[in-house]
Amino acid sequence: MKLYVKVWCPWCVEARKWLDSRGFKYELVDVEASRESYDTMIRISGQSKTPTLVLPDGAMLPDFGTDELEAFVAKHNLKP
Repeated sequence: MKLYVKVWCPWCVEARKWLDSRGFKYELVDVEASRESYDTMIRISGQSKTPTLVLPDGAMLPDFGTDELEAFVAKHNLKP
C-alpha cells in the first residue's frame, strides 16, 4: 500500500504513527518532494489533501483521520 503525505501535516504524522504502531508496511510518498507524486495523488484520488492511503487493488482512503483509517483497515480486512 502507498501512503501519500505532506511530512509536516499533523494528520499524516498521526496516520504514520497509527500504521507503524500496528506493524503495517507501506510505501511512504512525500507529495511535496516530487511534483509528479503530488499530481499522481490528485489524479487517482480526485483531491489534493493528505494523507491519502491507496491499496494495491485501487481502494483508497483520501483525507482521513485515524478513526477513518481504523474503519478502512477493518472494512478491507487488512493485516500487518
